[in-house]
Amino acid sequence: MARDMARAFDASPNPYTMLTTDFRYAGMNQAYLDAVGRSRSELIGNNLFEIFDAGGQSEQARENVRQLKNSFERVLQTGEPDHLALIHYPIEVRGPDGEPRIEDRYWSATHTPIRDGAGEIVYILQHTTDITELQNLRKRVSGAKDSVAVADLLSSNVLARAEHLQSDNLRLQSERNRLLDIFMQAPGFIAVLTGPDFVFQMHNEAYAALVGRRDLTGRPLVEALPEVPAQGFLDLLKQVRETGTAFEGRAMPVQLSSGPGGSLRTHYLDFVYQPLKDSDGEVAGVFVQGHDVTDVVLAGERQKLMIDELNHRVKNTLATVQSIAMQTARSHGEPRAFAEGFQARLMALSHTHNLLTRSHWEGADLAEVLRHETEAHGLTRILPNGPSVALEPAQALSLGMIFHELATNAAKHGALTSGDGRVLVDWALENDEVKLVWQELDGPRVTTPEHRGFGSRLIERNVRHDLAGQCSLDYSDGGLVFRLTFPLERRAS
Repeated sequence: MARDMARAFDASPNPYTMLTTDFRYAGMNQAYLDAVGRSRSELIGNNLFEIFDAGGQSEQARENVRQLKNSFERVLQTGEPDHLALIHYPIEVRGPDGEPRIEDRYWSATHTPIRDGAGEIVYILQHTTDITELQNLRKRVSGAKDSVAVADLLSSNVLARAEHLQSDNLRLQSERNRLLDIFMQAPGFIAVLTGPDFVFQMHNEAYAALVGRRDLTGRPLVEALPEVPAQGFLDLLKQVRETGTAFEGRAMPVQLSSGPGGSLRTHYLDFVYQPLKDSDGEVAGVFVQGHDVTDVVLAGERQKLMIDELNHRVKNTLATVQSIAMQTARSHGEPRAFAEGFQARLMALSHTHNLLTRSHWEGADLAEVLRHETEAHGLTRILPNGPSVALEPAQALSLGMIFHELATNAAKHGALTSGDGRVLVDWALENDEVKLVWQELDGPRVTTPEHRGFGSRLIERNVRHDLAGQCSLDYSDGGLVFRLTFPLERRAS
């Protein structure tokens, strides 16, 4: 049977040739050899465009080559036959004297894909017809004033219509390619699903990136994206198909795998399911278009959390300020003394706020809080010693107020009143507890005060309520010793 088909192929009066996918001659019949004036041995295995270059390197010759090559490329890309109603393609032939010369030729060609058992294109079958005489006839009759044979006129008109048709086809193909490029490069994700199983026909780069670059084309949704149907999106697609009404989703959460076997990640999507209708008005598919707005949604959630946290902190700060004002007023009957004490404590609160602002209110280090609240008294007179301890914002604010009160008291009554006085601040972290000692040295002799002032009460309030810790004030002969213990585990609560 195969031998009979081969004999029929070779005996056909119509020129045929078989080309590989890289445009090399794999076979041809005798009619083709006669049409191009070459032997089989001259062609087999050679590239068509190396044998026939359309007459040289002129711009017109290069355009003729591009036109033929584009037709072959369309066959490989679409898997469908492609037709060239008319192509101007000169070829090299040998004259009666045996010398090669370029002969002007016009052709009409059909290019058909030939597939193997697996469905892959392995050859392109070219059926070509030399219509040079017909084209020359059309040129002759185009300028004739007297009547010509009806057949000639018909041939001329048919050829002209074929030229227009080919030109229109090329224009439509070019427009299709431009639309396809726009489709593929669109910033939003796009896909086309067809049939009752919602089979992926097309999708662009953004869609591929969204779903982890999985194999989608030609596969139904439940197979290509198995995590999606259970989340309700298959029901939405069915609703669009059944009702013919578009569905629009706003910031809808969907869990998508990062790829085959990958972990699930929540995305928030703005999208539209648009019904695609056939010529009978029936819904044949669904056009999917949208944008991944995950970053926008998460930013909005973070902003809401920040606003809620800011409201909470402002209320706490106002309560602290109110308490400072009331207690300072009780301790200072004179307006000027009240103003000085109140302003100093507000500045202490402001210093710690500035420190926390630099860290976006994520916390502060204990040593940094100490330095900010005591640097006005000289960096060499208050000597810190301890490891790095990360404090929550509330803990930093409380310690800031405590250090301010201790430093202010030392400047008025303790070690910082004289030039020789010093303060040693030691701390350690043991079993998630901070143990801190503030010890004043080389200052005047101190005695236990008869009445507890606002500073002492403020310290005790911050330790007990805000730090959930314990403290003691020891007015020894050598100088004030303040001991503080508080748990870091309160941070988690």
